[in-house]
Amino acid sequence: MTIKEIKGLLQSVYTINEIQQLSIYNDQRKSVQQAIKSRVKQLEQQQRLLEEYETMSQFENNILKNGENALICGIDEVGRGPLAGPVVACAVILNEDHAYTGLNDSKKLSHVKRQHLERQLTETLRDYAYGYASVEEIDSMNIYEATKVAMKRAIDSLKIQPTHLLIDAMELDVEIEQQSLIKGDSRSVSIAAASVLAKEHRDRYMRDLGERYPEYGFERNAGYGTKQHLEAIRQQGVLAHHRKSFEPIRSLYKNI
Repeated sequence: MTIKEIKGLLQSVYTINEIQQLSIYNDQRKSVQQAIKSRVKQLEQQQRLLEEYETMSQFENNILKNGENALICGIDEVGRGPLAGPVVACAVILNEDHAYTGLNDSKKLSHVKRQHLERQLTETLRDYAYGYASVEEIDSMNIYEATKVAMKRAIDSLKIQPTHLLIDAMELDVEIEQQSLIKGDSRSVSIAAASVLAKEHRDRYMRDLGERYPEYGFERNAGYGTKQHLEAIRQQGVLAHHRKSFEPIRSLYKNI
């Protein structure tokens, strides 16, 4: 067999045990052994991702064991730390046969991977919705309370009413059974899905804002206090999109 044929054969095999049963497994040609090693490594990575996904599904599985008709909603937010822009929450209800391999906390994923997952999720989720809390609301009620408002708005915008909530490090004043998970975006697939969608959604919002105010670099910093952003604030001034209760804007704003 040619190397091209061997690589094609290896891609049609889905377990390491099957590879070991192939006649080419003992082929001593260096290029063949490299192809086998590459495919084995690929399968090992896929297996790790499957195991991680199963671990991250434990909270959802435990709820489903106690209620077959449970509708689980994962909730997460993005944008608590930036100096500009809203805080954005997302509420997600996964489809029954969900298998978004590689899904994790959005902060642990590359932009390319998040975009790929976002397309998968928005095309197949049972339901999802976003909720915003504006800069004005953040300044008037503080970021913690504003985050709760954004999360509630996301839940209220769902077309389907969930029976259980899995929330990343928050407790909400709602009459739905809920569980708050510290670092939930890396422990629950439902919360991780909400994390990815919220991140991509807010990043697009900030990129659009960056086109309107190019000096501030919002398309790159997403509103965080980078050197360019802080310098732009000092030179160009504070925008309506800035959080006046956040330092150093708070001190600067007082002097305007």
